[in-house]
Amino acid sequence: MERIERRDYLDKLIAFKDKKLIKVITGIRRCGKSTIMEIFRDWLLNNGVSPEQILYLNFEDYDNIELRNPLALHQYIKPLILSDKPTYIFFDEIQHVKDFPDIINSINLKPNVDLYVTGSNAYMLSNEIATLLSGRYVEIAMLPLSFKEYVQGCSGSDNLEKAYTNYITQSSFPYTLALDRPKDITDYLNGVYNTVVMKDIISRKKIQDVMMLESVIRFVADNIGNMLSPKRIADIMTADGRKIDQKTVEKYLTSLCETFFVYEAKRYNVKGKQLLKTLGKYYLVDVGLRRMLLGGRSFDAGRLLENVVYLELLRRQKSVYIGKIDNLEVDFVAIDENDIVYYQVAATVRDEATLKRELSSLQQINDQYPKYILTLDEDPEADYDGIKRINALKWLMGEYSI
Repeated sequence: MERIERRDYLDKLIAFKDKKLIKVITGIRRCGKSTIMEIFRDWLLNNGVSPEQILYLNFEDYDNIELRNPLALHQYIKPLILSDKPTYIFFDEIQHVKDFPDIINSINLKPNVDLYVTGSNAYMLSNEIATLLSGRYVEIAMLPLSFKEYVQGCSGSDNLEKAYTNYITQSSFPYTLALDRPKDITDYLNGVYNTVVMKDIISRKKIQDVMMLESVIRFVADNIGNMLSPKRIADIMTADGRKIDQKTVEKYLTSLCETFFVYEAKRYNVKGKQLLKTLGKYYLVDVGLRRMLLGGRSFDAGRLLENVVYLELLRRQKSVYIGKIDNLEVDFVAIDENDIVYYQVAATVRDEATLKRELSSLQQINDQYPKYILTLDEDPEADYDGIKRINALKWLMGEYSI
């Protein structure tokens, strides 16, 4: 399998090189955090950094189990720090080290140290630990492969439609590109799922009712793109005979978001320019996981595209919300500093009634920010009084400067 360079993430690491900040790379297991560290180390070596300036430790490697003790780690690292030039230190899966905020803060205080760490869950950046690292770290949040990266990993497939079908029916996790059979991909995704659920959620949160947790996971996977709240989920599941209370649902959803298995998109009042506290939508980190969880009933072209677009907007460093304008909904409001872009997402708008429905909410917005409808239709671009309809796959490939 040819290594995919993940250029966007590499550029972020390069931009923060030699800055006295702890670079914290976060993301779901197997999304490529260790690989981006390897790519960056190779970049350093190709740009004048000598091998003795680079230290790398993976704390999931049993060879390093004694270094999970912070004192042992400190004693091991301290004599390896160079006094006359930068030492680039890479700690992979740092959450396995006891009291790791203290040790990485201490190491980062040393002169000539440039420190990079990864972790598989947001426990690393919970309120307590974020306070301990306050002002001394920057988070680089990783996702599995974008559609553009996936196409590159498939040796630049010139058939975007076929590549997209594979992307949403197989997986965006990088290693799945090395697997040929659908069964092998499903088995691999099962492994990722079980590791996240068992190691990052059940064991850490001490959850007793595993079957109920998995019922909530499947419910959320089946309802991507639908407005949800913990109360609504609890009410629907209880009505279906799976009795669960709102607080338990909240606990499970928090855990799923902390492990980057699920992402929550909150609602945004377009007219009032403010976040709303009630309802929201949830999207999976990889739509292949949805197929693995739900089987044949999981294919819904519109909702899958919506999930893919949401993740792509996150990759492009946007704050992404669900728009509300009067009684209508805008699929996504993407905010980047002072710029706003509005998006509607639909598998097709060739039907006149569907097009009218997708246009209606955007037509209610009176500001001059860009407005787009993204579809899978292979039709010429269109403009409806300033609302542009464009092909979603070309947008995913970066062919539009939005």
